[in-house]
Amino acid sequence: MIDSLQNKKVKRWNKLKRKKERMKNGSFLIEGEHLIEEALHSDWQIKEMIIKEGYTSKVRTAEDIPIIEVNEKVFSELTNTETPQGVMAEVEIKQSQIPEEAKKLVLFDAVQDPGNLGTMIRTADAFGFDGIVLGKGCVDLFNDKVIRSTQGSLFHLPILFEDLPSKIDALKGDGFSIWVTALRDAISIEEQAVPDRVAVILGNEGNGVQEELLHQADQKVYIPIKGQAESLNVSIAAGIMMYKIQL
Repeated sequence: MIDSLQNKKVKRWNKLKRKKERMKNGSFLIEGEHLIEEALHSDWQIKEMIIKEGYTSKVRTAEDIPIIEVNEKVFSELTNTETPQGVMAEVEIKQSQIPEEAKKLVLFDAVQDPGNLGTMIRTADAFGFDGIVLGKGCVDLFNDKVIRSTQGSLFHLPILFEDLPSKIDALKGDGFSIWVTALRDAISIEEQAVPDRVAVILGNEGNGVQEELLHQADQKVYIPIKGQAESLNVSIAAGIMMYKIQL
């Protein structure tokens, strides 16, 4: 059992709270029974599990995954939640690819709120989307708040980090129609037929989608609002858009 905050493993795990260290080490931490179960049932690789002293985990792991016990002080140092379940895991970052047969994609332009991004990844998973592309300026996918908000959907569908202008050109070459959410010169989503292959772009919480991407889009669409609210939260807008596309 590890009982010292000065232990080399503890120091390395603690560093994984920072994006720079996650990229350097090629791994990140997840917490709780559910997230670990989702990772175990995916093609992501768990490097090792961390269990708090005295905690009995219900997770059934493969025999080749090391299980390391730590005392309460060490576990409290590592956890990011107020009421942790007592089990964590280090997961290897996996490089994803959009499948050739993909028909429904969602692209995010500089989405910065971790809760929003995680929720939208979970929504894309729920509505059967084939992949997600994160552009420059998006919050780190492996931020602990993003991971928790995905509720495990992070492990269910391919998520890529790409330069969006270049990726959009490539998607057009593959027969995708590019939709973008906009308030001006746009068609109501209720009036727009969904093409066979479509990629929808959703933008930053405050500034929307950048001009360059607006010009690249094949179609600007908006969600009709009947009340007096000026706009919708991006994760709510994403849910409505994705529901319409998957019908």
